Amino acid sequence: MIDARLRVLQLLAHHGTVTAVAKAMNYTPSAVSHQLRQLSEELGVTLLAQVGRGVRLTSAAHTVLRHAAVMFAQEERARAELAADPEHVTGSFTMCGFSTAATRLLPQAAAHLRENFPETTVRVIEAEPSRCFDLLLSEDADLALYTATSMTPSSSDPRFDQVYLADDPLELVVPRDHPLARKPSVRLAEAADEPWIVGRPDSAYYQLVMAACLGAGFSPNVAHQGDEWETGTALVAHGFGVFLVPQLARLHEDWPVARIPLHGDPTPSRRIFSATRRGARDHRLVRAALDALPVSLLHDR
Repeated sequence: MIDARLRVLQLLAHHGTVTAVAKAMNYTPSAVSHQLRQLSEELGVTLLAQVGRGVRLTSAAHTVLRHAAVMFAQEERARAELAADPEHVTGSFTMCGFSTAATRLLPQAAAHLRENFPETTVRVIEAEPSRCFDLLLSEDADLALYTATSMTPSSSDPRFDQVYLADDPLELVVPRDHPLARKPSVRLAEAADEPWIVGRPDSAYYQLVMAACLGAGFSPNVAHQGDEWETGTALVAHGFGVFLVPQLARLHEDWPVARIPLHGDPTPSRRIFSATRRGARDHRLVRAALDALPVSLLHDR
């Protein structure tokens, strides 16, 4: 309904480079540049200024983006109003989320939508939190579940509606014969001298672990890296270190490890949020999906 080139400009403001926008939208950099030039010519203003090998947004571009955010939000509200009519709940609906959400939360919501809205095609995409916002901006996803990181937009970002859903407490995983395994709960600082297993440095999991450890007053001794829970569990089982796992995560039951709840002030946890494009929060499918999320799993242990 609204010129798609405005989305390209939004993504450029989000990422900062034409190359990153091209990657996010599966375009070529030349195609992105061409669309932005066309938009600039049709509006009769300069949107980009060359800075070395890169570009920066002009004041005119920021003006356009401010009005575009209002228009996109109104478009989403119109779609939500149309979706209130059962005859219009067709087409496709895509949800995205970080790995644990894509495993433990989104499948149940997707099944609920498939059962109650059979004329709608439902898709699930596993994606890192920052990638989820790319998918929302490019309209490749309609609802995202994410954990806040330094790479996700602020809660006041006018392009999105972001809603807190639940806390997912972190637990310490140690070998079953480890001295800490005999305790009902521990402070994270009690594991400060252990070798640690963390994710790759650019992952949300890595940021989560580092923030939790620093909050407990220590910098972990990183001995190994592994992004999958199975990898961390196997390394712990063989005595190579300890790692943190969210309560929602499932671990391989055959490995001789213990999961120990953490206590302290604050108790380490990750906060789970939902995000939609601004104005889409009240869309019928968004509401139905959020209502079907099994967040009670966080209280069943």
